Amino acid sequence: MKTFYSPVHLHHDPLAQFEGGVLAPAVEIPVRVERVRDEIQARKLGPVLAPTPFDDAPILRVHDAGLVEFLGVAHAEWRRRYGENAPAALPSAWPARGLRDGRHGDIEARLGSYAFSADTPILRGTWEATREAVNVVLSAAQAIRGGDTSAFALARPPGHHPSADVFGGFCYLNNIAIAAQWFVDAGLRPAVLDVDYHHGNGTQSIFYTRKDVFFCSIHADPHFAYPHFLGFADERGDDAGEGFNLNLPLPAGTDWALYEQALAKGLAAVEGFGPDVLLVSLGLDTYIDDPIASFRLKPADYLRMGEKIAALKKPTLFVFEGGYNVDALGEISVNVLEGSAGR
Repeated sequence: MKTFYSPVHLHHDPLAQFEGGVLAPAVEIPVRVERVRDEIQARKLGPVLAPTPFDDAPILRVHDAGLVEFLGVAHAEWRRRYGENAPAALPSAWPARGLRDGRHGDIEARLGSYAFSADTPILRGTWEATREAVNVVLSAAQAIRGGDTSAFALARPPGHHPSADVFGGFCYLNNIAIAAQWFVDAGLRPAVLDVDYHHGNGTQSIFYTRKDVFFCSIHADPHFAYPHFLGFADERGDDAGEGFNLNLPLPAGTDWALYEQALAKGLAAVEGFGPDVLLVSLGLDTYIDDPIASFRLKPADYLRMGEKIAALKKPTLFVFEGGYNVDALGEISVNVLEGSAGR
């Protein structure tokens, strides 16, 4: 299996650049990807390849141009306002009910208008890493399009929380949605399976009114888990997309026995859609000792997960998302990939 990876992700480093505040201690940090890459090489999963550059056209097929432009200039604007040593641009207010949108205002107003949460700092290097993550994912998609049966996009920052015009949840651009749209534009029929502990609210929102992309998410119930405001079982799609969105929320303490039931239901729904290609939002924060989650999956369970995904016999693009136990992250990530490869 080919893995696509770029060291540019190292330029986005909340642990090194952000001191204090709501993100201390930071969990979405560069060592996450480095541990997974090291495990891929140690277990000889396959080559680790540099990405090919892509232009902005695939991004703009999914994201609002105003959001893309803002992400590109936000840190420079923040430094102009607060000085060269200002480490992190974070919103201080949001246009909640009864307030007006501020996307044409100053940096503070724009941050609050484009961000939905205060956990996603814009730092020196954030945009560079975010933009390269898109190249990583599209390069892996291109490998699938070229005939590979599977590929892994070891991309960071992760991407399943941003919608068309809002970012948050440690994510800036929706990597997997950009790849899914890229497949649609190539004449293919993609399905997205999100196995992250947290609901892929952004991916759902992007495709919610469409029938050309099927979305299924298995995640912690938003009654108690982030992102709190999407991911409920009654969200089935709207307009042309009705019936093409499946959420399978699960309780705290979910172990493999319960998770496997939801996975079987989700995979059956994906199979019923009849996709040409499967895209997997590979979040590993379902692990029993993840520091910010409450599921109880163990290392061997990830091998089983990969095997069950492979049973669909569809070309499969795995895209790296969450997972914050850095000591286990390499092992459990590669377990999924090895399980899907039948190793």
